[in-house]
Amino acid sequence: MKGKGILVILMVLLAGIILIGCTSSNNSSDLEAQLQEKTALINQLTAENEALSAEVAELQLILTSQQQNSLLMTALTVVGLLENQDMEGLASYIHPVEGVRFSPYTYVDLQADLVFSAQQIETLLQSTQTYNWGSFDGTGDPIVFTFSDYYDRFIYDQDFANPHLIGNNVEIGTSSMINNIIQAYPNGMFVEFHFTGFDPQYMGMDWRSLRLVFEDVNGSWHLVGIVHDEWTT
Repeated sequence: MKGKGILVILMVLLAGIILIGCTSSNNSSDLEAQLQEKTALINQLTAENEALSAEVAELQLILTSQQQNSLLMTALTVVGLLENQDMEGLASYIHPVEGVRFSPYTYVDLQADLVFSAQQIETLLQSTQTYNWGSFDGTGDPIVFTFSDYYDRFIYDQDFANPHLIGNNVEIGTSSMINNIIQAYPNGMFVEFHFTGFDPQYMGMDWRSLRLVFEDVNGSWHLVGIVHDEWTT
């Protein structure tokens, strides 16, 4: 009887071990299935995310292209207004809050460069009042001009409506002076109207540029800066 009791106990223990093994095996299979399922889900989500990122990048390119085309068209209209000295038309493009800043050279001086509102612009060409617009490069002499004189020397001193080159938010003319348009107008974009030079003996050092800087206001480009540029020492 004692031997039979031990045998029964051994059979019970063996059955328990087999049961535990089966349970462990089943749990392992379940875990492996869950892991495979989650891995498949991660792979699917990763692929969907990559597809969405590519779509967003494509849409951003399209939007940027549309913005630049719109910017260029606006700049072409504005330079035409400058060509014709149409101050009333120009006023309609000037930023309604910030006005428009005039910089005789490529470095925009946020403290010293003069700023006028759209309303002021309409009558400035007829004004006999003189202003200090900055300093001449080279001599450092003050630029004390009426708006009309400044216009002839530092705005439309060349036929910028018919330039050699146009840069759509791209700088063309460079010299020793720092171009800080991007820093001065962090929310702006510009179009550069550029002449590569006029007299061959100067080997291009007599180049001229006019940069029109715009900011978006409710989906429309408004003029915030008129930056003249030329070779500086």
